[in-house]
Amino acid sequence: MAQEVDVVVIGLGPGGEHLAGTLAEAGLAVAAVESRLVGGECPYYACVPTKMMVRAAGLLAEARRIPGMAGDASVRPDWAPVADRIRAEATDSWDDKVAADRLTGKGVVLARGHGTITAPREVTVGERVFRARRGIVLSTGTAPAAPPVDGLADVPFWTNREIVRATEVPDSLLVLGGGVVGAEMAQVFARFGSRVTIVEAADRLLLNEEPESSELVRDVFRNEGLDVRTGVKVTGASHGDGGFTLRLGDGSVTADRLLVATGRRPNLRDLGLDAVGLDENARAIDTDERMRAADGVWAIGDITGKGAFTHMSMYQANIAARDILGESGPPARYHAVPRVTFTDPEIASVGLTEAQARDRNLTIRTGKAPIPESARGWIHKVGNEGFIKLVEDAERGTIVGATAAAPGGGEIISALALAVHAEIPTRTLREMIYAYPTFHRTLETALAALDS
Repeated sequence: MAQEVDVVVIGLGPGGEHLAGTLAEAGLAVAAVESRLVGGECPYYACVPTKMMVRAAGLLAEARRIPGMAGDASVRPDWAPVADRIRAEATDSWDDKVAADRLTGKGVVLARGHGTITAPREVTVGERVFRARRGIVLSTGTAPAAPPVDGLADVPFWTNREIVRATEVPDSLLVLGGGVVGAEMAQVFARFGSRVTIVEAADRLLLNEEPESSELVRDVFRNEGLDVRTGVKVTGASHGDGGFTLRLGDGSVTADRLLVATGRRPNLRDLGLDAVGLDENARAIDTDERMRAADGVWAIGDITGKGAFTHMSMYQANIAARDILGESGPPARYHAVPRVTFTDPEIASVGLTEAQARDRNLTIRTGKAPIPESARGWIHKVGNEGFIKLVEDAERGTIVGATAAAPGGGEIISALALAVHAEIPTRTLREMIYAYPTFHRTLETALAALDS
């Protein structure tokens, strides 16, 4: 016999978990479906544990920058206790059972298993059937994807999920993919003692960022001893006693371990999307500004194609919650989406890149200021690489995109995200008082460069 509820949420990543709890606290009867971990990828495999690894590796790098403080920089630290601490602290903070209990404590009915839409406003999980008076929310996220390289599917490569479980540092590591995950983990493991080779098919790392960011990260990596190979076609993969081998157009590379970080695929298969008129083979689910995907269906998070970020799923969850509850509020807008790659230096950006702005036929001006030439950059000395870049719509006199590639770039970008989101006039930004001596004060120099 079917159980009647107000809403069924399929997928309990950060956004789905938040939305289910919000609706339950508002008095709705909510059923939440999850086949894996409550909380999704972020607290267990992605945002949280990887940034703990970044922090640990960064401390080592900082210590090595002080002569004599860390001894011989070639001496490899013992990774095992660090890995154990990261797992222990992550488990203390994010535990599947604790997260599940937190949801059920709010009145949410938790159904473990794979949820399938079997009719409009109906979801089946194993032998349980839920009928939703108001509708269904899809929040199924994405999973690691591997490219169709000959032999790759037959080798035991790491994805972002396996690499955070590592209990020892391999002598050598191949990283296939130079995007966010590949760049972050490549630098982390290099700083822990691995000989790291990054192989990227595109002509630069961090392809979605400004070319200057790609160049900066490449140069920093090479100075730290990483082998960075871009514009390289991988023709095959194999695994044997000698480790993992990638065959390239101009030879091959071999290492003890292989991390595949070439993107993610949406978890849309076998959801029964055809029952509500949606395409399970689509790359993303289209939604309107209220996150509606079809009659009685909302979609949030990675599967909407608006950015695979925890902060995006939480943002969309709040919009969907308001719509389901019949509350007013601003619609979804994506003109000021912030993003951060937690390399050292951090690559933080918001809004449009210069190329994207030009593709939209905007009349633009750009201003750029180097971090090392700022007072704080001079004080910081070694490790001060970076810049702030602004992209201005000259006709409207507002910043439409910005990059803060710098130590603490992810914090600097907050002011620029506000400027882009609120469409603050550039002249107002020029009238502000910027604290001295800070990295963010470099923004003042970048603003002045718009006139040059």
